[in-house]
Amino acid sequence: MAFTRAPGKHRRPSRMQRGTARAAGVAALTTTGVVGSLAAPALAAEPAAAQTGLTPVVTLGDAVADRIDAQAAAQHEAALEAAEAAARKAAEEAAREKAAEAAEKARAEKERAAREAERERLNTFVSPIPGSYVSTGYKTGGAVWSSGSHTGVDFHAATGTPVQSVGIGTVVEAGWGGSYGNQVVIKMNDGTYTQYGHLSSIGVSVGQQVAAGQRIGLSGATGNVTGAHLHFEARTTAEYGSDLDPVAYLRGHGVNL
Repeated sequence: MAFTRAPGKHRRPSRMQRGTARAAGVAALTTTGVVGSLAAPALAAEPAAAQTGLTPVVTLGDAVADRIDAQAAAQHEAALEAAEAAARKAAEEAAREKAAEAAEKARAEKERAAREAERERLNTFVSPIPGSYVSTGYKTGGAVWSSGSHTGVDFHAATGTPVQSVGIGTVVEAGWGGSYGNQVVIKMNDGTYTQYGHLSSIGVSVGQQVAAGQRIGLSGATGNVTGAHLHFEARTTAEYGSDLDPVAYLRGHGVNL
């Protein structure tokens, strides 16, 4: 019949357990000062620390701890570098967005200024003869006019005085106009028409685009006149009889007369 050792508190400690316990006891005695006088003989019979296996275990634990510390330090350094890289990326992205916003603002401002300049150019009107004055008013009555009244205004001007378009438009007539003599009729950018009569010479042709202030001819005394001047009309169409008050027309476009 085989004998089985009963487990429990009466089981003899292993050699490893005994060695560890002794080492712990030596450490305790050393701290109290007893090991110097009392425990030395007892320790003489104990096996060396290297024989117990304690020193290799401690050494191995220190090496693992060092590796863990080194790994933790490396991870910390990597985290710092990642955070710095993320911060740099965020700063660069913010700078790019700011630059893009500034560029878009500058572009929008440039376009706005261009539109404003174009609108101003299109809406600019000038007097047909700068520095001149109206010598005969609109609707002045008299037998000299076939309609019985003046359908335009006369600007005082000697023969050869430069005559300019009052605004942007397209020349629709340029040549002899009967009682108007040499004349130019321009369809303006706003859809109205202007007429310049009694010219001594014409400097534009039909279909030509003209700008405000551009010379279109020279004043004179051609046609049904009693002296040199510029006959100016504003009309709703290119035809005779659709006249508007020329002074009110020019003043309505910002021209001071």
